Amino acid sequence: MKKPFFFAVLFFCVVLIGCRPKDPAILKVFVRSSTNQLVNGAKVVVIGDQQSNPPTLEFVDTSYTNSSGFTTVDMDQYFNTSGEENTTGYFDILVKSNNKEAAGYARCRINTTSVETIYLPN
Repeated sequence: MKKPFFFAVLFFCVVLIGCRPKDPAILKVFVRSSTNQLVNGAKVVVIGDQQSNPPTLEFVDTSYTNSSGFTTVDMDQYFNTSGEENTTGYFDILVKSNNKEAAGYARCRINTTSVETIYLPN
């Protein structure tokens, strides 16, 4: 009597664990001034680095920082088109606020949140 109950519980556990949703791939970019203040309304452009090893596929996305000084980029749109074997991507980050520009670099992985901070010059 215990064996069928045990196998039923085991089956449902395996089904529940196997069917749980995957975490999204997100790139979160903070933009700070040279005085370490968070910057609202900065333009953030994320570009796939095709010269990386392994090469990242073509990708470009533009967003603006919110009142908390950060923006999030949905990287699932990249990983959904890059294929199952491609679990990592390398991206250049360009930031512009008023007349100041800065650049950064990020590595993103599937089902993970990556965080980068870009500092604007004086």
